[in-house]
Amino acid sequence: MEKPHCSTRGCDLVDIYREAFCDHFPLPAITDFVSGKTLTYGEFARRIARMHMFFEEAGIRPGDKVALLGKNTSTWIVIFMASLTYGTTIVPILNEFNPVDAANIIRHSDARILFVADSIWEHLSLDDIPQVEAVVSLDTRKVLAERGTRYSRTVRGLTRKFNRRYPAGFSRADILYNPRDNDDLAIINYTSGTTGFSKGVMLTYDNIAGNIGFGIASRLHYSGSRALSFLPLAHAYGCAFDMLVPLAVGSHVTVLGKTPTPTLLVKAMAQVRPNLVVCVPLILEKIYRRMIVPMITKRRMRWVLAVPMLDRAVYAMIRAKLVEAFGGQFEEVIIGGAPLNHEVEEFLYHIKFPFTVGYGMTECGPLISYTPWRDFIPGSSGRLLPGIMDGRILKENDADGQGEIMVYGQNVMAGYYKNPDATEAAIEEDGWLHTGDMGRLGGPDGRTIFIRGRYKTMILSANGQNIYPEEIEAKLNNMPFVGESLVIEREGKGLVALVYPDTEAAEEQRLGDADIEAVMEQNRRELNRLVAPYEQISAIELMPEEFVKTPKRSIKRYLYK
Repeated sequence: MEKPHCSTRGCDLVDIYREAFCDHFPLPAITDFVSGKTLTYGEFARRIARMHMFFEEAGIRPGDKVALLGKNTSTWIVIFMASLTYGTTIVPILNEFNPVDAANIIRHSDARILFVADSIWEHLSLDDIPQVEAVVSLDTRKVLAERGTRYSRTVRGLTRKFNRRYPAGFSRADILYNPRDNDDLAIINYTSGTTGFSKGVMLTYDNIAGNIGFGIASRLHYSGSRALSFLPLAHAYGCAFDMLVPLAVGSHVTVLGKTPTPTLLVKAMAQVRPNLVVCVPLILEKIYRRMIVPMITKRRMRWVLAVPMLDRAVYAMIRAKLVEAFGGQFEEVIIGGAPLNHEVEEFLYHIKFPFTVGYGMTECGPLISYTPWRDFIPGSSGRLLPGIMDGRILKENDADGQGEIMVYGQNVMAGYYKNPDATEAAIEEDGWLHTGDMGRLGGPDGRTIFIRGRYKTMILSANGQNIYPEEIEAKLNNMPFVGESLVIEREGKGLVALVYPDTEAAEEQRLGDADIEAVMEQNRRELNRLVAPYEQISAIELMPEEFVKTPKRSIKRYLYK
């Protein structure tokens, strides 16, 4: 098969940023939502140049590993982009990782230096990360710990040396970055660990160029557009489309910097009025259950929705409210990172809400497929990126064309860091990547992806039927007082649903334990009317606490098998 070709293949990625910073020098680049402070592209480039000088003076060389651990801030972005444009390999670590896991990742990555938030460093020590030479504060930019005194001396003399290098001030002409080889290692991005082990995904400059090039060509962001960054930038999804693409075209990025609660998000959306919204399903699903379901299930509203013409007016009103909740000026909402609940998707599509569902994985940095909202096919996860990614199905069921989805192309990672066995298991000799997702290819040209579930979570029934627990969970999660659920197979009982109730809703209705159990039994019976005979649930077991989750908020399924 001919390799996909992309206009960014062979280009100098860092030169894209050099041009963007020069062209947009006086325009706003990054704003911290909490403090309201803004960096122009010129100030942003100046801080990157200062960080480059710090690397040089401290003896950090291109190819060295730089670990970055903290919440989203303008300083976090400066260090990430300074590393990318200098040639060091950045190791962004989700700040939700517990200290033990974070230390394991820092050690495994061979990082020479760690940039970390003060609140996180309180739970770590230099003894936990023996190969790290220095720890620098993201909050104060001071050296928190080091082996020797070189880094402290470098920090103390940095301002004087920087002013000596740029006596007339820092200008457009001073934005100079050495070109990087496309095969150089740009990022080591550690997976969230739903299977219990975090692997270091090696992303090259070429992998990043594939994602950035597609974002630029698709005008997801553009010069002067506004973006609200509330996804973790340490995760590939938020990193690519809330940071790397916007900064490559001159967008204005506002960094939320706090947990994106619905209340805070609505406030931030109203203030920023983003031109594109990049989010995970959980946000839309919460809005749907809390704002829309109570509205459309009222007896009077059900009567109105049954009347032709009146239903259109109601749906138009709901659509307008949703659009305004996201700032009112966006082209579309891109949903990714996890499957979108089918009921929510059907409703949003019915009211013509401008959303689309994309598909990706950290191992592709992350994008695999995407379709603009006007061309979106319900139930799909977008179309394979033209000229960048290709796909095929490792068929296990010739009757319906379903099997494991495999992908190939510019975005596919170089492998897992220091883990040749995992790399060999994931990538075939000819470069095709096992995604671990089960589904099929369809659509007008056979390049649209339809996902059923994860290969590792698939359950084989006694009569040989493939059961995808995610599909059953999606139906159950829409039922009364269900907060979240997990469907597992239990010996002697068949399929069992573990449910953590929506405790807030239960308290509002003053439901006791016996009441909740009765509701769950009703839910079980209703669910069994909606699923196939081989997908019937024998029991619902209530969980006393929320499910343990990864930093990406995915349930750690392996803990409940």
